[in-house]
Amino acid sequence: MKQSFLIFLLSSFLFLSCQKQYSQSVTTISPEAFAEKIESTQNAQILDVRTPEEFSAEHLLNAKNIDWLGTQFEADAKKLDKTKPVFVYCKSGGRSKKACSKLTELGFTTIYEMDGGFLKWSATGHKSTQN
Repeated sequence: MKQSFLIFLLSSFLFLSCQKQYSQSVTTISPEAFAEKIESTQNAQILDVRTPEEFSAEHLLNAKNIDWLGTQFEADAKKLDKTKPVFVYCKSGGRSKKACSKLTELGFTTIYEMDGGFLKWSATGHKSTQN
């Protein structure tokens, strides 16, 4: 019984510490705040984690496409500067959450995730680039 309780306690501690780490390095912000932060950040690292097909159809200006569903996400993400802020978005927020978690694991310290993804960005009238 004591051993089960200790395992539960240790598991809870690890879970909570991982959650805290994510929340310290990742800030989820509205499309409006996302646009403002990008504008005020010199040479912003903008990361679109959608598929290449989604990216080709339309994306944020100066965004780099690293497909979360692809096989190269981690290798390509490691090429980014961990000391500079990175701005992450996907279509609606699911993939960007996972990507932000991975970026935290990789040592990125300042990550901004766009709430609602590209769908919300477009719905609020923000500009994008079409290929």
